[in-house]
Amino acid sequence: MVLDPGEAGRAGAADAEERRAQVRKAAAASVIGTSIEWYDFFLYNTAAAIVFKDVFFPESSDYAGTLSAFATYAVGFAARPVGAAIFGHWGDRLGRKATLIVTLVLMGVSSALIGVLPGTGTIGWTAPVLLVLLRILQGVAVGGEWSGSVLLSMEWGDQRRRGLMASLPQLGVPIGLILGTGMMTAIALSADEAFRNWAWRVPFLFSLVLVGIGLWVRIRVMETPLFAEVVKRDEVARIPVVEVVRRHPREIVLSALLRCSEQMPFYLFTSFALTYVHKHLGMAQGLALSAVTAAAALELVTIPAAGHLGDRIGPRRVYAAGSICVALFAFPYFALLNTEVAALVVVAVVVAQIPHAVQYGPQASLIASTFPTRLRYGGAGIGYQLASVFAGGPAPLLATWLLHDYGWQAISISMIVASVVTLGALALLPAPAEERAAVSTPT
Repeated sequence: MVLDPGEAGRAGAADAEERRAQVRKAAAASVIGTSIEWYDFFLYNTAAAIVFKDVFFPESSDYAGTLSAFATYAVGFAARPVGAAIFGHWGDRLGRKATLIVTLVLMGVSSALIGVLPGTGTIGWTAPVLLVLLRILQGVAVGGEWSGSVLLSMEWGDQRRRGLMASLPQLGVPIGLILGTGMMTAIALSADEAFRNWAWRVPFLFSLVLVGIGLWVRIRVMETPLFAEVVKRDEVARIPVVEVVRRHPREIVLSALLRCSEQMPFYLFTSFALTYVHKHLGMAQGLALSAVTAAAALELVTIPAAGHLGDRIGPRRVYAAGSICVALFAFPYFALLNTEVAALVVVAVVVAQIPHAVQYGPQASLIASTFPTRLRYGGAGIGYQLASVFAGGPAPLLATWLLHDYGWQAISISMIVASVVTLGALALLPAPAEERAAVSTPT
């Protein structure tokens, strides 16, 4: 099954005015869709840090319960490369648009079911098992979402501004974080007892409303002209994921390693920080939630700014600067938190997100451009999501263990190591696929 050439041809036949309208629709569909998916994903992150221990692991000690909650959290990350492979196949055969509609529905339904899932006190051990299964479905959905949303925006936009266009879907992370964490914060602050009993479920159920909005937006977008050109030339791969793994293994591995200093610290700053500030430092839960929300709001500006800067001076330079800043801030971050001064805690959480944004802005175009258009959905998605297995998902779990056995200094050292790995991968990452093709094509 391949995208119909007639439907694909609509994108190539669009006039200038229609093309400008489609660029706007594609950008809006990407941002709104990724925002909804990350809203659902971050709801789980926040709930895992502050409420799932009591609902699904009530008999465990605080330490064991926190580890168990973060373990279910990590399962979703392990499922993301699977989602990238599954949807990467269809995204490079059926196109970006149709595949993105499926990922959006899958995420919304999975999250809504978490909202109605009874706790361990009601259905026993079945509750955490079902929680894990639903988390896996969330991970599969997010795994297929990222590359499609990035390509929908990047492949419709001006290729001279692909860093900026590809950074727009990345805004889904801070928007989703603001919506998810913000809603959890509002409910937790207004009704603490009700929050732990039932109110934490409300944001998960609200996912169905957001999915309806997202579907309406995405259905109105045409397939991208770059993929339409692949269909027109009859160059659609028969088994794209197998082909990209066979032909571009180096690019996939380096894309994953490239994300170490972006992804691992990010989940420390947004999920583990909630546990550290509240349970380790004994400060108000609402303080950490509010600080994370404020940090996400800052990224609404810094992410596209970094993407635009990448178009001006080169994405590699911008990305390297962000990675170096992660290493430089690793020890000051915990030093500020450990003052237990509310204002300094907020400063630490907010400032920590700046190096993340500096990397996250140019990251999408940097990774996606490494692969040829006909194999880009699967190649970029698998490379991007593989980092979830060893960098993002285990980060809060690893940090909880390091803090318990070795102290916060060990966590800071792990962040510096992540930066070193990223800089090495960045140095070895090949040039964009178009540049390599131009060099290899005889004139």
